[in-house]
Amino acid sequence: MTPEQDERAFRALTRKISDARGVLCEAYKEKCLRRRIAVRMRARGVHTFEDYARLLDGDAAEYDLLLDALTINVTKFFRNAETWRALAPYLAELWERRRGEVRVWSAGCASGEEPYTIAVALAETARRLDQEGRLGRARVDATDVDRTSLERTRAAAFPESAFSETPPDLVRRYFTAEAPRRPGPALQRLVRVLKHDLTSEPPPAPPYDLIVCRNVVIYFDRPMQERLFLAFAEALAPGGILLLGKVETLFGAVRERLVLEEPRERIYRRPA
Repeated sequence: MTPEQDERAFRALTRKISDARGVLCEAYKEKCLRRRIAVRMRARGVHTFEDYARLLDGDAAEYDLLLDALTINVTKFFRNAETWRALAPYLAELWERRRGEVRVWSAGCASGEEPYTIAVALAETARRLDQEGRLGRARVDATDVDRTSLERTRAAAFPESAFSETPPDLVRRYFTAEAPRRPGPALQRLVRVLKHDLTSEPPPAPPYDLIVCRNVVIYFDRPMQERLFLAFAEALAPGGILLLGKVETLFGAVRERLVLEEPRERIYRRPA
């Protein structure tokens, strides 16, 4: 097969996936998209994009496995602990300003470690301010497009390995003693799990006081990244905070809308 034929077959396959499941394949960086499709092709023993397209025609369940491969994300509780330490004073400020009614969006929640890290951080904020009675006023919207990620987030049962970066006192305070560890009822009530496609749907329930989207937008091409950054800025309440991954940075028109507060930790604020 010539490079031109391979390119045509790849484009036809991605159009098929987009049409069948509503995933905007063109929003992904091509290198990333090819690599993740190749994972499923190897798993099924096919060697060309045309053969894989025919396989999808005859096996609808393969679409679910492919979407799992496209949206795979690895995370842990309190991943990059210095980021969460830097975020703590901003959470305290938001908490006091909103009297506990803090609205958070965990965009691309993977298997649930991130939204429950946020829930723990909110609970710790309430505890330090001696306002634990207000914890029930807060909410964390945990969203993802991936079926398996949503199922795992709803199950909220985490292996011991997920806590390797978490301070032991927080594990003892907020999670069950035996593995798989589960967050306590107060934390589970904070987290609302929603299916949501960042590439094609508006933010689920703005305005938000804090949006956390770490190591997600790097998989998309630049036009889609710019669209997402603008959507985040518009979904933030005045004075709200956006937290990105360490390798991510804002560019485009949104740089006029948000102020970089913590360059090292990628913490941005929408001016009040």
